[in-house]
Amino acid sequence: MTFKRIFSIALMTFCAHILTAQLQVANVFGDNMVLQREKAVKVWGQASPKEAISVQFNGQSVSGKADKSGKWIVELHPMTHGGPFEMTISGKKEELHLKNILIGDVWIGSGQSNMEWPLFNTKTGKESIANSANKNIRLFTVEEAMAANPNADVTTNGWFVSNPESTPNFSAVAYHFGKQINQDLDIPIGLIHSSWGGTDIETWMSWEALSSVDGFGNLNKEELVYRQENSGKMRAAFQAAIAEEPGMKQNWFKLSAKEYQSWETIEMPKIWESTKIGNEDGIIWFAKSFELTKEQVKDATLSLGPIDDIDDTYINGQLVGHMEDWSVARKYNVSKTVLKEGINWLVIRVTDNTGGGGIYGKPSDLNLNTGGATIDLSGKWYYKTAVLSSAFGNPSSGPNDFPTCLYNAMIAPITDLSIKGVIWYQGENNTRNPKQYRELFPGMIMDWREQFNQDFPFIWVQLANFMTPAAQPKESGWAELREAQSMTLALPKTGQAVIIDIGEANDIHPRNKKDVGYRLAMAAEKVAYSKDIVYSGPTFTGMELDGNKAVLSFSNTGSGLKVKDKYGYVKGFAIAGADGKFVWAKAQLNDNKVVVWSSQVNEPKAVRYAWGDNPDDANLYNKEGLPASPFRTDQ
Repeated sequence: MTFKRIFSIALMTFCAHILTAQLQVANVFGDNMVLQREKAVKVWGQASPKEAISVQFNGQSVSGKADKSGKWIVELHPMTHGGPFEMTISGKKEELHLKNILIGDVWIGSGQSNMEWPLFNTKTGKESIANSANKNIRLFTVEEAMAANPNADVTTNGWFVSNPESTPNFSAVAYHFGKQINQDLDIPIGLIHSSWGGTDIETWMSWEALSSVDGFGNLNKEELVYRQENSGKMRAAFQAAIAEEPGMKQNWFKLSAKEYQSWETIEMPKIWESTKIGNEDGIIWFAKSFELTKEQVKDATLSLGPIDDIDDTYINGQLVGHMEDWSVARKYNVSKTVLKEGINWLVIRVTDNTGGGGIYGKPSDLNLNTGGATIDLSGKWYYKTAVLSSAFGNPSSGPNDFPTCLYNAMIAPITDLSIKGVIWYQGENNTRNPKQYRELFPGMIMDWREQFNQDFPFIWVQLANFMTPAAQPKESGWAELREAQSMTLALPKTGQAVIIDIGEANDIHPRNKKDVGYRLAMAAEKVAYSKDIVYSGPTFTGMELDGNKAVLSFSNTGSGLKVKDKYGYVKGFAIAGADGKFVWAKAQLNDNKVVVWSSQVNEPKAVRYAWGDNPDDANLYNKEGLPASPFRTDQ
């Protein structure tokens, strides 16, 4: 027999074996896994259609039969924590053996980049990794994936025992949370990490739940599915058009006044989705004239607020600034040699890759300061579109372009799994519309509970302080989103970790993840484990007026209120009268309450605490060291 013949027979034998090797278990099950204690546990997978399946585990033997599509599912009776155990899954001709299995508590950690942030890149990363060996903590990461409809399974590298080899790239927040729970309760902990950086909450909700939220009822699912399935070709054409966009080729940054004035007009600042431009990605040019006197032609500072996503900023045809971070307010130094007496032209090329686009700060953010003279740049601008995504079928570039796609790929496949609860760290991407988050966030929690068919505890991280602290009290989308998060505590079995004190002004990813995990664990131990502990910082409960002073009461004061200031000054408060104009206030502790006043306000009507993007001076705590949650008494 020739070698070629022998090889052909071997190949056919191998292929025949592959075709008959039908027995599979879902990817969420495997060696080193943790199964949920004290709940019925479903185990499922694929086999030949109608094949009989049995599962033996921890003294139990349960049987089932695959349906006509080959899916099988069996259910184990509730068990107490312990292990390690082995599981045998038997079909007609095959067996699968899973080993080193523990019974304990399974927690899902989800959200965006601050949940995704790896342990190695944290403040205590080196030490935490070195001390991470713990056979009673197991780690499972769902790989990033998108799907137009719910997938049958997740993509993963499987379960790992916690040790210095497995922890460096695992979610730092989830790791520190799990370590604290395991340490305090002495129960095996399984951590399922499923997150994607920079994502909106809409993409983590099921289609049924999202389409019931006000503002999302008109979504066309068929159109979105088509866009995602054909996004590769559309995206390639879109990117080619961006590379050849006419603005740079035709030098739109140095046109004549007459040419700019022939463009369309728009009021700025404003996210362009809220204007006649509509829901577009791509490149749009904006132009604004301003006039300077001879005395005002000096070195200046140009402030533009945040721009989503990328800006190339020109004055009188010269590039003065470029940035690629939507979350950072633009502030560019402008040499006096760029400016001139009389009419000057500011031109901004804005590139939006996904989601909201444009110059979206507040009117007060737009100005040019020339040595003390401030030129207001808000109001009427001119604009001209260079490349718009609608011309290319609005190609999907990522999960935020396709609501529900992360739920479909990274959550839906594991909704038959019994779990203890969920920890969540997300919200930064929804600060553009914080009021809508009031409905989206509780809607997602109720959605997941319904999809899992489990009324599990849900614990989240309130947004950290971030960006430049405000010189004067002002409105804040970040503060309003924190408020929306706090309002969601009205749902049963929920908890919140407040981290208003450990953010970083210049980094949306604060490196102190250990305290985040600890505070999440304290909330979980109260909500999920009914421990009698102080799990939260002071929470505002009411306000009484005493002359020109507001007297504030709090719950969750623990063993008493405390101020983190060596002189005892309470900071972070603002107060307003009937005119609604807030000014910084003085405050002091008095009989476990906070008294707030200002010489500028004779009849107080409202008080705010830690109300801003980055209220970096907020210093009210309880004696257990947990910070007070930001709040406002006005609506």
